[in-house]
Amino acid sequence: MAGPSLSFIVGIVGNIISILVFLSPIGTFRRVVKNKSTEDFEGLPYVSTFLSTSLWTFYGLLKPGGLLIMTVNGTGVVLQAIYVTLYLIYAPKEKRIKYLKLVGVLDVGCLALVILVVLLAIHGSVRITVVGILCAGLTLGMYASPLSIMRTVIKTRSVEYMPFFLSFFLFLNGGTWTLYAILVKDLFVLVPNAIGFVLGSLQLILYFVYKTMSRSKMPTVKTEEEGSANLVKSSVEMSENEANREKNESSLTKVRSLPKTSVSKQHSFQKILKTHSLSPYELQCSTNCAHEEEDLEAALGESNTTRQA
Repeated sequence: MAGPSLSFIVGIVGNIISILVFLSPIGTFRRVVKNKSTEDFEGLPYVSTFLSTSLWTFYGLLKPGGLLIMTVNGTGVVLQAIYVTLYLIYAPKEKRIKYLKLVGVLDVGCLALVILVVLLAIHGSVRITVVGILCAGLTLGMYASPLSIMRTVIKTRSVEYMPFFLSFFLFLNGGTWTLYAILVKDLFVLVPNAIGFVLGSLQLILYFVYKTMSRSKMPTVKTEEEGSANLVKSSVEMSENEANREKNESSLTKVRSLPKTSVSKQHSFQKILKTHSLSPYELQCSTNCAHEEEDLEAALGESNTTRQA
């Protein structure tokens, strides 16, 4: 019993990678549901991807051996339908009306028109050719959308706006489906995915180039930040020293402004000290001398009073 062919194994891997790519907006819509608002998110990528996966599912149904194309894109249709529905629920009124019209024209009107024309007006292998061309065109548009992001990266010299994992999975997705298309000899799958593989490779190259440049600038930025921090620290220390100096000068001024001790008090204090240092005999003599001085001062005072009279 023969095992699964190489193309089938590659197709399974392609299914897994593509479904991971389809699941990538889950984080965005978790935020939308939590905040109950679409904020500044655009709904066009989900509307266009819904149309693309629907047409690829139709292509897989028409093409013999197109089971793997049908399964992966059928899963994509379900996921994109959920995203579009959530977007319409939480979008502001103006945006909701705008995208309802867009969904009606593209995802309902155009899809229904293509299916009706292909089934009713086209016959044989031409059906696969017509649908294949439409699918390839839409896929090219999907892969070309990151070109604006690449231009932003080159202009700003920053990878801030280029998510690495999304670029990496688009690269893997394009490469896997390119290999599958070569194995099954499907030109409509090959052309858009080969171009997507090249664009994905360029995105990764840009990412690593400008990521390396950003890291090389980090020491300079860090040095500048440290210099600024030291400058601020020095300024703070200078301000604190100035405040302390002014405080000390203020305290010194207060000390200098205190009232001086009167001369009489100083003499009294000296007199007390002198008294404690005298002997009893000297103390008696000193006391007598003090009385005599007081008597003399009193006599002089009376004499001056008499003269004035």
